[in-house]
Amino acid sequence: MKIIAVGMNYALHKKELGDAEELTEPVIFMKPDSSILRDGKPFFLPDFAQEFHYETEVVVRISRLGKCIAPQFAHRYYDAVTVGIDFTARDLQRKFRQNGHPWELCKGFDNSACIGRFVPLEEVGGDVQQLDFRLEIDGKEVQHGYTSDMLFKVDEIIAYVSRFMTLKIGDLIYTGTPVGVGPVAIGQHLQGYLGEEKLLDFYIR
Repeated sequence: MKIIAVGMNYALHKKELGDAEELTEPVIFMKPDSSILRDGKPFFLPDFAQEFHYETEVVVRISRLGKCIAPQFAHRYYDAVTVGIDFTARDLQRKFRQNGHPWELCKGFDNSACIGRFVPLEEVGGDVQQLDFRLEIDGKEVQHGYTSDMLFKVDEIIAYVSRFMTLKIGDLIYTGTPVGVGPVAIGQHLQGYLGEEKLLDFYIR
């Protein structure tokens, strides 16, 4: 299983991180399967950084084998969605980017890809580009996004990525985070929603 993630896919999030580059193609990075955190298990803050941020995202699950998928057929290659969190060691990311170094270590560490319960796309309206999602911490909303605001739509992402690598059944695509990312702290209770359906529920330890 591959975890494919999209960076800078919401304009206001790009702005909050101080990124002014005008993108013509999706920014793609990978997370290893060892980064998956599921079933409501807690996220234990690692000791190799000081600043860990949540990034709430809609996650799409690939349901068919595909290579060089045309955009008009991409919708046939996913069957379910959920809410996930791409945890980021933000202080490490800043250092790596300033030095022009790859930043997989700040994104791909163990348990950095928190994943909620998947639901069929039809159950949440059938259109992946008409979803609203949010994250609450200790009962307070901290991040709210709409997939209609994506710079690169899900089908475009799938078509683009499949030019370079074969997509396999069970692969996951983290589709990008909207504005509102922030730090987490020990003891916090995180809950992620797709519409009014809670799909993600865990604690920071």
